[in-house]
Amino acid sequence: MKHILVIDDDVPIGDMLEEVLTREGYRVSRAYSGTEGRLALGADRPDLALLDLMLPGLSGEELLPEIRDLPVIIVSAKADIDGKVGLLLGGAADYVTKPFDIRELLARIAVNLRRTAQPVSETLSRSGLRLDPASREVSAEGREVRLTRTEYAILKLLLQNPDQVIAKSVLLDRISADTPDCTESSLKMHVSNLRRKLRDAGGREYIESVWGIGFKLAGE
Repeated sequence: MKHILVIDDDVPIGDMLEEVLTREGYRVSRAYSGTEGRLALGADRPDLALLDLMLPGLSGEELLPEIRDLPVIIVSAKADIDGKVGLLLGGAADYVTKPFDIRELLARIAVNLRRTAQPVSETLSRSGLRLDPASREVSAEGREVRLTRTEYAILKLLLQNPDQVIAKSVLLDRISADTPDCTESSLKMHVSNLRRKLRDAGGREYIESVWGIGFKLAGE
């Protein structure tokens, strides 16, 4: 039975979610503040979290970076595009605006749980880089590198195809399911940030730009 943690101080909404999710066959636990949510995550790790942003004490924005290795769906009344994009870049798996249609939320929960249930592939390593799909840890020359969801997806695809030039259009298509925030106009920024983080950790360039085509891993 999949376990969902609802972190929301709105009691009526939380009660409704608990009732619906329980009826759908999920095990549900509740937290009413960011601090309580942090404790709940450590005590009984869920398979997915529904996170409100406007929480007493520790806010949802402050708690999100601490949640790793499980999908987090933001459920909030905040609807500005910049805020949504920032949270998706910061690690959220999805964003649902209140008031929401419960059928849509259930569908998004099912999709994200299905993604995490997919078989985990073996560790990828090449040219001093190492990516572990099980823990989602990345390192360059043995030094840990913290990546956003989009940067991780880009690097994983490059490591899976170490001797190929990946065209921009192919890259966007292959990572689109996991990175809805990545667009043709923002891809260059994501790759630039990824290259900088890897260079800062490993002391050299790990990704090459192939003019007019796309990107590839640099040689040894």
